[in-house]
Order: sequence, then structure tokens, then C-alpha cells
Amino acid sequence: MGIVAQAGGGAFGKMSKESIVVCGSGIAGLACSLALARAGFHVDLIGPASAVPAAEPHAYHPRVYAISTASQQFLARLGVWGMLDAARVTQVEGMEVHGDAGGCVQLQAWQAAQPVLAWIVESGELERVLQQAVRLCGVAWHGEKFDRVQADTVITDTGRALRAGLVVGADGAASPVRTAFHIAHTSRAYGSTGLVAHFTAERAHQNTAMQWFTGDSVLALLPLPDTPDGHQVSMVWSMPDSPAAELRALPQDGQDAALRSRLQAVTAGRLGRLTMRSPLLGFPLFLDNSAMAAPGAALVGDAAHRVHPLAGQGLNLGLADAQALARVLAGKEPYRRVGDARLLQRYRRLRAEPLLAMRLATDGLYKMFALEGAPAVWARNTGMRLVQRLPMVKRRLIASASDWPQY
Repeated sequence: MGIVAQAGGGAFGKMSKESIVVCGSGIAGLACSLALARAGFHVDLIGPASAVPAAEPHAYHPRVYAISTASQQFLARLGVWGMLDAARVTQVEGMEVHGDAGGCVQLQAWQAAQPVLAWIVESGELERVLQQAVRLCGVAWHGEKFDRVQADTVITDTGRALRAGLVVGADGAASPVRTAFHIAHTSRAYGSTGLVAHFTAERAHQNTAMQWFTGDSVLALLPLPDTPDGHQVSMVWSMPDSPAAELRALPQDGQDAALRSRLQAVTAGRLGRLTMRSPLLGFPLFLDNSAMAAPGAALVGDAAHRVHPLAGQGLNLGLADAQALARVLAGKEPYRRVGDARLLQRYRRLRAEPLLAMRLATDGLYKMFALEGAPAVWARNTGMRLVQRLPMVKRRLIASASDWPQY
């Protein structure tokens, strides 16, 4: 059943008189607010209503996301996918994963009878259309921040009081909502930094996402639309904090020269000469996990979990949280309140398996390729060569990467 509905009614059920307060106005918070409003709930959104700068032709937002098939379908049901400028969205039709000793797995969408594996979308463009949709849907947006909760009332940093049958924490990795509701949380730093920048490539990427495991680092080059300057790719390179800090400390021309040399060495010139065309940004990497919910509160996105970016699934997990929470709340029994502990336990159970699977997959891959020694290197690269020769396994990998559970 689709989520899209008129602002005055819900696709999942009748309008609820209870109010849900969503804290956090990033992509996860916006998507969750929209999904809940479409489902017929009154939603108050609190968080800065920062304007997204207008997109410049042939210049792309520094942060891009790989949107899975499941996430694309969710965004389409919310009515926002069609609002994106199609010329700025890149279809990923193939994927190459390279090991550190000659192992390689190549995946193509057609191998699983799919048109695409994923879509590369700019963070700024996705945020822009979600902001527009939230306003059109009639969500009450307050440009303040969560300060505290008193009984069933959220108090903002300006003193505004909002009645809340349920508080949704979409307020990032340091979530004040998570702290206020004493929701259990664990965090482990990888001691690595994710470096991001865009490059002009000498050779065409052919709508293929490429990834190289090099022991203690993971490099990904994601396809972007071509510009008059040539073919474009977005780099996401996770590496230990020390070399990442050294790169970031260089002046831009020094960064360009150093990255060009290192990229040439790691990729063996797969895309020819790579020329830096955006600032180099970095963010620390963590493995976070939380209990997801407590009576009167639920978490979505980075407030609930973070995983290593090697699979590019962080945002997809957050969107799946929003979708699952809207579905659980819309399907509640009439006598249950939206903050009912048993109801929120259903949400927690619904998300437990896919989140555990992703944590094990990403953390396991990171640890496997970080192992040193000839036996470990031989085993992982031999395994990749074996997968490359097994069509059934490759079809399973494609399905797992693109079709996360629907709710």
C-alpha cells in the first residue's frame, strides 16, 4: 500500500488526534515527518529550516548518496522522487569491487534482470525536494531545537511547548532525544576518516560504481553526470585518521597532486587521469547501535545507528527506519496511543534483523580486509575470484544490495 495521500487524510488510516514531534530537520527527519503526515498524523517538526542553495549547473553537492531500489520506491510513494531534477541523478548500472591482491567481483544490473542497481543523488537536492514536500503537506515546522521533555510535552530551546504523544529522534549521532529518553546506545570509533571530493575523469565511468579494498582503507568512485569538462566521479575514501589529516592539511593544489598520485596507484589508472574539482571534506567513521525506542520515543537515522560507509547504505537504513515507523504507527490498534511501549517494540523488532545484517556485513568486510598476512590476503581474494565465476551468488548479491525489506 502506498504512503502518498492528501494532506487531510491518510493512506494508512484515519487522521489521529495525537501529535507526533519529530526532532531533526535533516534528510531522515524530513522523510519521517512526511511519511507520518501522509499516514494521517499531526506532525510538528523542530529543527533549523536552513535554505539549500540553488543548484549550480555542472557543479555537484559535495555529499552524494547511493539510493537503493527500496529507498527509491519509498521516496516515489512519498511523492518526492519525481521532484528531483533527472539530469542530476545518475543511474548505477554496474559495480566493480577490487581486492588487494587481484581479486575482483563485477556486478551488472542485467544479471539480476534489473534496470539499475542504485541511483546516485546529491544530498542537497534530496534535502531541497523533501523540504518542499514537507511544507506542501502541511507539517508544522518550527525552526528551533529540542531542549528537554517534560511528561508528554517537548520544550524547545526558545521555550516553546509542544504536546507530543510520540517524540521521534532524527537529530543525528549525538541525539539529545536519545539522551533525554535514556535509550541504550553504544559507539565504537573506527579510527578512520571518510574523505569526499569530486573529480573529472579522463575515461568514462559507464555508469559503474567502483570500489577498492586496500587493507586499512576503502576507496569508492561513484558515477556522476558528465559536464562540459568531461566525465565526473565522486570519491569516498575511508582511511586511517593520520594520513587523512595530512591530506586535509595540504593546500588545494597539494591535495590535487597527492590525491591524483594515490588514486592512480590504487586504481591502476582505471579511469585515466583524475583532476580534483571540489574541496576535500572529511568526517569521522563510527559503528553505532541503539535500542531504537523507549516508551514515548523512537529513533531514526544516525540517532539510531551508524555503519561503515563501504556499502553506501547509511541513508538507506535511515529511510527504511522512517518507512517502518510510519507503517507500524498507521497499523496500530485504535486503543493504543502512538507512544505505546508495545507498539514501539514492534518497530524495534521490525528493524532489528536488517540493521544487524548490515552491521555484520559492513563491519565484517572492514575487518576481513584489514587482516594482514599471506593466508588472509589469499583467502579473501580467492573468495572474490570464486564469486566472480558464480552467477547465482552474484544475483543474490545484487538483490541484497538493491532491495532492502519493504514495509
